[in-house]
Amino acid sequence: MPAEKTEVTEVVTGLALFGGATPREALASPPPGFANVSPEVWARLARLEREGGFRVEFAAAWANGRALLQARHGLRERTPLLVEWKGGQRSPGDEVVPADLRVDHVYMVSCKYLSKILINASPAHLFDRALSGGHGVRGSDWYAEVAPDAYQALYDRVRGELPRDLGLPPFAADLTVDHRRVLKEFSPKGRWGTSVESVYRAFAAEVARVSAARWKVALSSKRDREAMLWRLLRIGSAPYFVLGSSGDRSLRLRVATPWDWRQAFDLRRFEVWGDDAGQPVVRWRADVHDRLAGEERPVGGHVQVRWSHGRFAQPPEAKVYLDTPHHRVPGYFPLE
Repeated sequence: MPAEKTEVTEVVTGLALFGGATPREALASPPPGFANVSPEVWARLARLEREGGFRVEFAAAWANGRALLQARHGLRERTPLLVEWKGGQRSPGDEVVPADLRVDHVYMVSCKYLSKILINASPAHLFDRALSGGHGVRGSDWYAEVAPDAYQALYDRVRGELPRDLGLPPFAADLTVDHRRVLKEFSPKGRWGTSVESVYRAFAAEVARVSAARWKVALSSKRDREAMLWRLLRIGSAPYFVLGSSGDRSLRLRVATPWDWRQAFDLRRFEVWGDDAGQPVVRWRADVHDRLAGEERPVGGHVQVRWSHGRFAQPPEAKVYLDTPHHRVPGYFPLE
């Protein structure tokens, strides 16, 4: 079930598309054209609004929905017949568009509040397959694959700090789900201890270096690099809107398609490199020429290759972050 804050930011954004003077008035009589919102969710939102919970989120979501309703490149004051909320449903396919709402079967809306996370994928799906060809198989231990010696050295040091009667195997590659559960339970929270920290830094640097090297192999042509940038930025065959907030500003954007992007921009460079950041981090940066403005538009971010749900708990994931402010990204246009 989505968290209450998520329900507020997504459902209230969609609710504002139907008009109405205030969220309280609209919640008192939810429109029948708003699909996939249960009576329990409507009741919970009405209670939160009355109690003043998430006051800022209510105001921001309502204002963003109203902005899309009124925008010249949006709904142009046309009240929708149907708004569908995705809610807690998982994407059934390999969707590029991170839509939370769909309006009249056509307009798709992503509600993004204070998040710079673009994608959460398996490392192999990102670095070897460049996010193409489906979801990618999770489960393989990327650390054991790209930095086996450094990973084993880290495991040896960590295992040496723990009680000897935990039944842990001598080799990191042999860790089972039960072993990982034990490691997570007995590993200290926060920073590594002094005896482990230097080994961990060497391990992290090696993971970053090899991950970047494998990513470069998958990006051998300009066509590959251009497609990679589009996938990182969630630019797909269908346009959509991003409504939310980023820092101290509202986030109201129209995201282009590759067709639109090529008419406005030209990719000059796409680079990736491992960063000695104290944890496994791979940086990425694209230099883009803006054809209309006649200027360069850099965009960049980083990938954290880290254990899912805590140290040793599950095989690592690749979490892609956007470091460039959203409103400065080539292909993200202000909603007008």
